[in-house]
Amino acid sequence: MGGDLPAFEEPEISGIAGTSLSAVFDYEVALRLGERYPRNLEIAWDRYDTADRLGPAMARLTPLAAEDWPVEAHSPFRQWIDAARPRGASALGWLLARIESLPMSPRERAAIYDALELPLTWKLDGARSSRSRLRLPSRKLYCHREPLLRRAGVSLAQELEGPTLPLRRLSRADGRKMLDLILDTSAMRYRQLYGFSHADGSGVFQASPGRGVEIYFFGIPAEWRLPLRAYHGGMFFKNGVPAGYVELLSWFERAEVGFNLYYTFREGESGWLYAQLLRLFRQVLGAEVFSVDPYQIGHENPEAVASGAFWFYRKLGFRAVDPEIAKLVEREESRMERQPGYRSSKHTLEKLAAGYILFESPRATPGAWDRFRIRNIGLAMQRTIAERFGGDPEKFRRAASTRVSRALGMDARHDLALALSLIPDLAQWTKEELRAAAEILHAKQRGSETRFLRLMQRHPRMRAGMLALGSGG
Repeated sequence: MGGDLPAFEEPEISGIAGTSLSAVFDYEVALRLGERYPRNLEIAWDRYDTADRLGPAMARLTPLAAEDWPVEAHSPFRQWIDAARPRGASALGWLLARIESLPMSPRERAAIYDALELPLTWKLDGARSSRSRLRLPSRKLYCHREPLLRRAGVSLAQELEGPTLPLRRLSRADGRKMLDLILDTSAMRYRQLYGFSHADGSGVFQASPGRGVEIYFFGIPAEWRLPLRAYHGGMFFKNGVPAGYVELLSWFERAEVGFNLYYTFREGESGWLYAQLLRLFRQVLGAEVFSVDPYQIGHENPEAVASGAFWFYRKLGFRAVDPEIAKLVEREESRMERQPGYRSSKHTLEKLAAGYILFESPRATPGAWDRFRIRNIGLAMQRTIAERFGGDPEKFRRAASTRVSRALGMDARHDLALALSLIPDLAQWTKEELRAAAEILHAKQRGSETRFLRLMQRHPRMRAGMLALGSGG
């Protein structure tokens, strides 16, 4: 979750006032940065080694470019853009404006731009944007007058049962300012999250668990939602300084959590902070089972292996769902008891990171989600298309939509409806169950994804069917 962007300068010094950074940003990030920093953001032509990618796009954006690009060995795209852009406009500004004017959906425009893999240089002037000065408006500082809370002293189970956190919904204007700050913070660290690129500015919330920490979180608008899972992202601050970010992919009462704490804060109260995030999302989203992807704990992630990320989660109460990994955990914990100071080797940490880990609240059904993978639902759909529809997804889509539309009494062409069609006993559902399913589908398409999750959590028959599909049953 939240992969690093291709960087051309050392990340350790990026973002400092008066310097510049270069990276490949996705369309929404480039568009939003370009709107706010038009004189500071430009195409990094000297770093663009695959400029031929511009050919198909230029042929759509300006007349006669198709005369040059398909038949010439090296079309001078920079010259074409410089000739086309109005006086005072930057090359990037012209390109973004032309793509934005295309009569197509936001996803299609984003696909055109993202295919270019265009490197940009962002000059940080220090007045409006820089890692040096980027923080929340001044506020009363929280001063630690006693030792920091150690992870060993944090009980995740107890923290989840803590009192309800007060929530505040930001105005649309304040929400947009916060999302701009979050986007800048992430981009300056050569990172981008799907939710930061496509955040819903009309629904930004703030929670303050204490100890100088503030959490801002949000969902994504309907046009950018995932087909099945609900998405929520957020950033947390310590005394107004960005401390890290979080994203959740939720399905019924299960939430897959991606958590990243910036280097400056990794020796701080990381266990307590993580517990507050889970406490908040249990309160808001109804999550009772928290899952961590293998990448987060070290699978093909050397940084997580080096930091011993697996043990961070294990000491908070997470468990490995793979039986062989669980046995390895037991052996390692036995060695730790016998040999004070023992640390798992790099090779062992890589083995421990090969599977998912889960934390279940006391309200969760133990083991219910151990074998679940959202990908299994997609794979089940592909097998159905191959076996019953000759590999033609459109035939399947028409048949599945018709079946679910008739059952629910509504136009059901959403991907969630296609997944519903795979549940074998759908025809035996009661009228009340079908009516509740229609409400869930409507919430996914137009309403709040928080409401979407809450409605799903009250539909045991849908949960059973999706859990079976996703668990390979």
